[in-house]
Amino acid sequence: MQPKTAHSARALRSQGALAVLRYVHAHPSATRADASRALGLSSGSATEITSRLKASRLLGEDAPPRTGGRGRPSPSLTAHPDGPLVCVVDISHEAWRVAAVELGGGVLTESDGRHTGTPDVIGPLAEQVAALHTRYGRRLRAVSACVAGTVSGTTVVQASGMGWRDVSLEPLKPAGIPLLVGNDASLAGLAEARRGAGAGSRVVLHLTVEVGVGGILVVDGRPVDGATGAGGEFGHMPFGDPARACPCGARGCWDLEVDGRAMSRALHRPAPRDPRTAAEEIIASAASDPAARAAVAAAARALGRGMGALVNALDPDAVTLSGLAHHLIETAPAELDEGYTAALMRYRRAAPPPVLPSALGPGGPLTGAADAAFDVLLTEEGLQAWSDAWSNA
Repeated sequence: MQPKTAHSARALRSQGALAVLRYVHAHPSATRADASRALGLSSGSATEITSRLKASRLLGEDAPPRTGGRGRPSPSLTAHPDGPLVCVVDISHEAWRVAAVELGGGVLTESDGRHTGTPDVIGPLAEQVAALHTRYGRRLRAVSACVAGTVSGTTVVQASGMGWRDVSLEPLKPAGIPLLVGNDASLAGLAEARRGAGAGSRVVLHLTVEVGVGGILVVDGRPVDGATGAGGEFGHMPFGDPARACPCGARGCWDLEVDGRAMSRALHRPAPRDPRTAAEEIIASAASDPAARAAVAAAARALGRGMGALVNALDPDAVTLSGLAHHLIETAPAELDEGYTAALMRYRRAAPPPVLPSALGPGGPLTGAADAAFDVLLTEEGLQAWSDAWSNA
């Protein structure tokens, strides 16, 4: 049996290493001095920890540029050139991306393409993942998929924009590598809260409009995603007309009031096959077409009303918007603010949570999926698995 003091010492060393790795992942190119100050480490402890992490192929260091000043500048901490990677698979309504991402969020390789919206796309994507696994071997530690749909475990239980029901993403999983699956809007919100417009706020409500409304509440950098991972389906809250049926099976969903379906309906057009494209075209014509302007304004007002209701219920520090929601706040800011303010409880109106456009844009889901995977890897179990992979080679 190991002495308790030896076990405690190892645990402390492990916690120090994890703290440094998590700091570097959240602050790419931070210096050793930055990490020391932020984590309350002595210079000697920081040097010892980074030396161990370099020897374990977890961190690298870049020599600092010469400044001509007194003293020796602290080196920048970077991803090790042989360090752990995650594979991110981003499946939107009509497109896909596959990327290998290193510690700190740097993308080493990326490929993309279009798809027809059927689950048949999973086969070619599995081949892309397998090719990355062959290329990077033991460095590839997880596959993290983000999908424009409702997710439970590794199954897409519903993706209305693509017509998917109960589609398993297990084929994306190479043998021996964990697979994580998340909703694209929720993962974009995670990234926005940690690295984007919501950075520095403790509680962030993120909303995105594509085909309907998605998002997530992020508290202290952690997503509140529910018991099965399906939390954040804000678009299926009954903020709309209760007589209107939603493809999800419910009635009166907020989804149906804010996207291209709502705008087309306001213009007395048939339901669009591609709500995202329809919305983009209507928003683009709003400047010159009064009817299109009125349709966009109505959608913006409906988005604002729902935002206000969620702020009343969830009490965030800030609200971040991405996707078409970003365009709605640009095109019809007065109507969005009108709906938002009217829905807020009176006491909140003097200082409502600010509504902030996305800082990460279309890259948000991929960034969030990579962060979710590194959350799993940057644990004691994750570090032990990394060590075992190299020691057993």
